[in-house]
Amino acid sequence: MAPATSSEIMTIVAARALPQRGFCFVGIGIPSAAANLARRLHAGDLVLVYESGTIGAKPAILPLSVGDGELAETADTVVSMAEIFACWLQAGRIDIGFLGAAQIDRFANLNSTVIGDYDSPRVRLPGAGGAPEIAAHARDVIIVLPQSARTFVESLDFVTSAGFLTGRDARARAGLRGGGPSRVITDLGVLEPDPETRELVLTSVHDGIRIDQVHASTAWPLRVASAVAVTAPPSAEELGTLRELQEHTARAHAMRVRPVSGGRPTP
Repeated sequence: MAPATSSEIMTIVAARALPQRGFCFVGIGIPSAAANLARRLHAGDLVLVYESGTIGAKPAILPLSVGDGELAETADTVVSMAEIFACWLQAGRIDIGFLGAAQIDRFANLNSTVIGDYDSPRVRLPGAGGAPEIAAHARDVIIVLPQSARTFVESLDFVTSAGFLTGRDARARAGLRGGGPSRVITDLGVLEPDPETRELVLTSVHDGIRIDQVHASTAWPLRVASAVAVTAPPSAEELGTLRELQEHTARAHAMRVRPVSGGRPTP
């Protein structure tokens, strides 16, 4: 079996972080891959909730978007988006929210809106979606994103979703009900907020990663725990299950379109 890629390691470590049961609000991409991998490995009672209104989705393949029919077809129930947010997320019924972003700062605030000035940005990103509400109301939040000095920045270009704002009790003073991020999982290691200051601290590095690599990939002076753990490498079962899921997904999505004359794919 080929060695795990950095993306696969990140996905597997994120899957390990999920409990055996509970309600998990899932986004597309690595969060969705990690949540569905966890369900196959150890979290059979984990209830996956997607923004489009599906509760208890059990997709056989990874969805292309929150509106993918695979989610509705395999869900325990489908409700309106308004009900998902008002009666589930804002009511405090979501145990874990999974988030990604384009930028993060030392207090785990996230930007998924623009790179550069808001009125004249260098890059306009997909936007907030449900992320601000997930960040504000989920009991726990897990953040997953690749680590580089471009993503782990000294100052966000735009604050889309609140982590711990300016640190310490700023989140509570702002009236945010959820617990905030408990960990940030990257392709280099794991960071956790300091219990007092709420600043992110490097607590674990993945197998083969040096601490100086993590420093070089962070735009602020990164705090490091006194004892940094080393992440256990992916097991054959974890890696094999993830790759099988990804291969099955790729085959299924390839069958959803067929070429016609002129070369344009048609659903």
